[in-house]
Amino acid sequence: MSKPEPGLKPKPSPKTPAGDNRRGAVAGLIIALLILGIGWWLARDLTSASKMQDCLMSGRTNCNVIEPVR
Repeated sequence: MSKPEPGLKPKPSPKTPAGDNRRGAVAGLIIALLILGIGWWLARDLTSASKMQDCLMSGRTNCNVIEPVR
């Protein structure tokens, strides 16, 4: 590599804007949270369906969940 001549300023290296890096990270975080939320909802739904099936397969007829009044 040759030395720059005296009196001439070296060209600055092109920099990427900081917003591009953050935008990708935020988008990834949002997608991860969305997948986590869908997985949590699906697990709860499948668990309740499994409990209902177990109740019905045991021959019971009163398998409805009774919610307490607040």
